[in-house]
Amino acid sequence: MPENSRTASSSVEPLTPLAQQFVAHFGEMGSRWGINRTVGQIYALLFIAEQPLNADEIAHKLEFSRSNVSMGLKELQSWRLVQLKHLPGDRREYFQAPEDVWEIFRVLAEERRRREIEPTISMLRSALLEDVQSPQDRHAQQRMQQMYDLIDLLMKWFDDIQHLKPETAKQLMGMGSKVTRLLSIKDKVLGGKKAES
Repeated sequence: MPENSRTASSSVEPLTPLAQQFVAHFGEMGSRWGINRTVGQIYALLFIAEQPLNADEIAHKLEFSRSNVSMGLKELQSWRLVQLKHLPGDRREYFQAPEDVWEIFRVLAEERRRREIEPTISMLRSALLEDVQSPQDRHAQQRMQQMYDLIDLLMKWFDDIQHLKPETAKQLMGMGSKVTRLLSIKDKVLGGKKAES
């Protein structure tokens, strides 16, 4: 066996109670977010792993079948949430989660946008171009326009945030409560002026 290759899965360390708790929670939350529980648990394991893991090691640690692990890894790769690694002297494929949590957030947000938001925006654009005649359809279009405007505004904000460096994004998020208070004061001042006029 090559010097750099990893040991067989039978010698893989079991999960600690803390790791088990984290992995189990991600499985539960994954099902609420619309992803398979197994996929959530695989991702949680890779996120906290000290080094990349191969499919056999993942299956052993989580007590999953090898086929379930393979399907879960394919799903995570399609979301770009795991990275494939090759170790010197080892022909097996290893997987790891990106190190930077901001990168993980950015990729996850981009994928959710591509899969969920963009089809909705496309449908709303088409619906708003329809030449409607009935009062019911005119009302429906007005409501759809409101929804489209809100989603469009959020997506423009998201695009702006995506281009920020992680340090700048952290600073911006840290300013959230201060900005909210400032805008609240502005609303009270402007609201008072309107009442006077």
